[in-house]
Amino acid sequence: MGSNCPRGTRKEPSLQPPRRATPRRYLMCPPAHFEVTYSINPWMDPAKPVDVPLAVAQWEDLRDRYRALGHTVEELTPRRGLPDMVFAANGATVVDGRVLGARFAFREREAEAEAHLDWFRASGFDRVHEPVHINEGEGDFAVTASYVLAGRGFRASPLSHGEAQEFFGRPVIGLDLVDPRYYHLDTALAVLDDATDQVMYHPPAFSPGSREVLRRLFPDALLAGDDDAAALGLNAVSDGLHVLLPQSATGLFDPLRERGYEPIGMDLSELLKGGGSVKCCTQELRV
Repeated sequence: MGSNCPRGTRKEPSLQPPRRATPRRYLMCPPAHFEVTYSINPWMDPAKPVDVPLAVAQWEDLRDRYRALGHTVEELTPRRGLPDMVFAANGATVVDGRVLGARFAFREREAEAEAHLDWFRASGFDRVHEPVHINEGEGDFAVTASYVLAGRGFRASPLSHGEAQEFFGRPVIGLDLVDPRYYHLDTALAVLDDATDQVMYHPPAFSPGSREVLRRLFPDALLAGDDDAAALGLNAVSDGLHVLLPQSATGLFDPLRERGYEPIGMDLSELLKGGGSVKCCTQELRV
């Protein structure tokens, strides 16, 4: 599969602003009960067996890498019968200590929302909102310095965007996803620096109008080609300096370095069978 969209604007390393990592707090859930017994996205094939010990080892490597970089990782206890809980990013969105819970589109994941809300309430979060409209947490909400970017088209209801704006008090920008492989915003766009509105994204994943919105809002964005997007290379997590992303998204490493970031390749190939990678496993607790 060849790339049909350009790389992002490349600048000389000497012109890049210095990048700085900031300590983060994440919520993750071990894949103790991970399996693929149903299909709710194009990546899921129940006919492909899942190696749970391997999935756990890959997940632990990601968790331990975060901690080695100086970040705090909280752990949500997995519940039997909820195999997708490992994709903790989908369970809520947290901005300024405000917790917008999830409401899942598919019944197979509905009970995950309650598990997340239970954790937040037990952990001392007192501004928790149970949503009226369907949203799948940070699957379709991405937070930058200026905006909350909000995906729609496959999972989240467009009505959830207004609900999020009222709750967070931040401008919410709706973006239409058009390729079912990129069913959540976090498979098509990643925030690289949430202090300076730096992102990377895959243009063909979005409608023409949404591509124009992204071009206007983020003129210096790094644009990912077909191969890197198909490796879920945009399902990445950045602390402002280190960018953890699937190791198979090799075409993104040099452009990230040229912009002053330090890419770190992770192997989450077993969890890819469920349609997720680094970001799907990582919910950020912005307090």
